[in-house]
Amino acid sequence: MPENIETILRDECGLVKDRLIIVGVSGGPDSLCLMETLRLAGYSILVAHFDHQLRMESGQDARMVEKTAARLMLGCIIDGTDVRTYADQEKLSLEEAARNLRYRFMFNLARERNAQAVAVGHTADDQVETVLMHFLRGSAINGLKGMSHRSIIKSFDANIPIVRPLLNMWREETVVYCASNGLRPHYDSSNDSLNFQRNRIRHLLIPNLESYNPKFREAILRMSQSLKGDYVFLMETLETAWRATVTSVDDESVAFDAHLLASHSIGLQRNLIKHAMYTLLPGLEVNFAVLERATKLINDSVASARVDLKGGVRMFRESNRIYICTQDAELPFHIWPQLTSAVSVPVMIPGQADLAGGWKFTCERWRIPALAQEQAERNEDQFQVWLDVDTLPASLELRIRHQGDHFAPLGMDGHLQKLSDFFVNEKMPQRAREHWPLLCMGDTIIWVPGYRPAHPYRLTDLTRNVIYFSVARPLEKIR
Repeated sequence: MPENIETILRDECGLVKDRLIIVGVSGGPDSLCLMETLRLAGYSILVAHFDHQLRMESGQDARMVEKTAARLMLGCIIDGTDVRTYADQEKLSLEEAARNLRYRFMFNLARERNAQAVAVGHTADDQVETVLMHFLRGSAINGLKGMSHRSIIKSFDANIPIVRPLLNMWREETVVYCASNGLRPHYDSSNDSLNFQRNRIRHLLIPNLESYNPKFREAILRMSQSLKGDYVFLMETLETAWRATVTSVDDESVAFDAHLLASHSIGLQRNLIKHAMYTLLPGLEVNFAVLERATKLINDSVASARVDLKGGVRMFRESNRIYICTQDAELPFHIWPQLTSAVSVPVMIPGQADLAGGWKFTCERWRIPALAQEQAERNEDQFQVWLDVDTLPASLELRIRHQGDHFAPLGMDGHLQKLSDFFVNEKMPQRAREHWPLLCMGDTIIWVPGYRPAHPYRLTDLTRNVIYFSVARPLEKIR
């Protein structure tokens, strides 16, 4: 047993001695070593054994674990189910099905008993095998760093951690520990079956690679430990970029500021997209090809404005937003000014009107035309405009678009174009068009907030009376 095991339990695993720990015990040397280590260190533990029912002798294993726990005066809970049937029903591999059911059992038990953590007996050998499995899948640093002493698996529980105190011990060390402490592990014949990828890595790949480097396992373990430090640095950088770039997050969507997202390096873009996908669907496998499709949309002006990523998650560009969202996500409308009703809203001068999502329309008279002209020339906010009072009709209203609407945009010398064509040319988000507020007099459109006023109502050198209109954005909440 490592001399610093108490430090690992306290600092790396974050465990305290006055709260229960659920300990997964299969009956093999690794899990028995973990159980005894925690018991001798004075931690409160409950033994949990899950019978996968994949072998004829699995029932005997369960009884052996129960007897060992009873001899050591430890509580023990036994459960199990037919993993093979579950795997067939859910179309999963046996390995994945067994893991899902085993972890579901232990985390359900942890919630019922208000446990501080679920502890499992993963060793340094398991770490090396896990890193190699991720390498064969083409994983990035998140996979190559391997497992951590303490982590959260959101697909099982968002608050209760899983801890792995033995990650620095080799498997042969746990065998010696059990022998020294009077524990008799059972032999699981399924560990020899080459039907499982982990066993092929353990019995075929690693011995082959050790012929090139006799200390291959130690080299892989050192690499994973080094990459853990690099991963912490990456996550700190990612968190800073996330706060700066993400404009909104909910259970169904993540919205990015498109310009800020594009300003980051390709590597950081990939990690932001991956983090967004994990936020929506924890545990989703995100490969390099998925991230390449995403970065193409971000950086290629001729790329499609929408792309399907994986697992029903889609990505699309909308004005200066890039969304990562689930298939049935109800995306927010509050990022634009919207009228909630088809009924027009009279405009009083001066006055204001409330729009959907906290937006406000206001108008007021300006007494100094020269100042208005100067402000209009310097203005970069398309949600405010200064217009010539004497050219405006006597009464104004806010309304949504009508069938057959035409508009004479500023800069087109009074020439009319279909409003629908104007929306397309200006790349107004399609979802926003139906209820976009228009400043009008009957069929005449005076101003399209956020875009342009009509040419006939612009300020000129002859302007003597000015009205200022604005549509104010609500403060955006970033999570």
